[in-house]
Amino acid sequence: MTDIIVCRLCEGGDLELPIDSVGTHRNLGNSWTRWRSPWSSALSKNSEVSFLFSEGVKPIQIHRRMRIQYGDRCMSRTQVYEWTEKFKNGVTNVEDSPRSGPEFTAVTEDNIAAVENVIRENRRVTVKEVASLLDISVGSAHHIIHNEMKFRKVRARWVPKRLTPEMKERRVDACQELLRRYEADGEAFLQRIVTGDESWVHLYEPERKRQSMEWRHTSSPKPNKARAQRSAGKVLLTFFWDYNGPILEHNMPRGSTVTTATYSNLLRENLKPAIRQKRRGLLTTGGCLLHDNARPHTALASVSTIEELRFEFIPHPPYSPDLAPSDFHVFGPLKDALSGTQFRDDDEVRSAVHEWLRTRPKEFFSREIYALVKRWRKCIELVGDCVEQ
Repeated sequence: MTDIIVCRLCEGGDLELPIDSVGTHRNLGNSWTRWRSPWSSALSKNSEVSFLFSEGVKPIQIHRRMRIQYGDRCMSRTQVYEWTEKFKNGVTNVEDSPRSGPEFTAVTEDNIAAVENVIRENRRVTVKEVASLLDISVGSAHHIIHNEMKFRKVRARWVPKRLTPEMKERRVDACQELLRRYEADGEAFLQRIVTGDESWVHLYEPERKRQSMEWRHTSSPKPNKARAQRSAGKVLLTFFWDYNGPILEHNMPRGSTVTTATYSNLLRENLKPAIRQKRRGLLTTGGCLLHDNARPHTALASVSTIEELRFEFIPHPPYSPDLAPSDFHVFGPLKDALSGTQFRDDDEVRSAVHEWLRTRPKEFFSREIYALVKRWRKCIELVGDCVEQ
């Protein structure tokens, strides 16, 4: 019984090609292999090149026909020329020649030891520099480093400050105290936490490099992007929230800064009424205020106001933005969402900020409040080192 496949590249429409039981095209004498989807495999495409070439079709025309049929899945023009050259020289097998991996003759015990010594002396040395120092090929150096020694290059992670042993000890002490409170009171303790901070929001925030990434085909040109700067115009946002969501969204007048007096007044005149309106009963049971240790937050007048409002002050060690969630969980995503947008004035910025905060689901806030426990434990586990976001 003779199998039939259809060539869609022939002029004048489809052409049925008979294939005998061993897979040899009787008319052309070229080897064809049956495939479940013959028009998607590289093997069948090589066969198509063979057929069209035997019909006298020029390589450039072969590539044009295959491009129309396969689109982005078409083999490159260079590959078409390479295969037609093979067929011209009498090659009849359409299968790719087996490729053996490169042989690295320089991969010896002595060279592996030498590479390790070079890397231990300079952790930032490049593969090319290793190859040059040891007089071996770059490929051999790369193979030794990655395959034999299992080394990989990693970037240093950003930390707000290089912490001293004393700072780390204070961080561990604070986290241990908070964990004891959580273990004693459970989720009720977390649900009493009110956290907040201040941040500048610019009228124009450039997109970050990772935000401009887009899907492209391997043959597509890379997009260009001009370097942009933040706008000078900006508004100062103060935001307080808890596990239920936003409590207070306050915008300072242009030209204002946060001082001890303005912060104390904000707690008394803005935060307290907002809690009374949105979180009834919290002022009676006593909320726990979590903010960083910026000077206006920890000044004597601010502490006095916090006690006056019957808030419990949650200990926060210095240089610990990783333990106060507003910076990385709210302000970071907020600025990512607004980046690339040019606002005309302060009111437009405030409106965009309000809309973004309003549309966050409750889980956006509750998830991070409950995740504080994990951060406290991680900080203790790291002996006071910074917890990655």
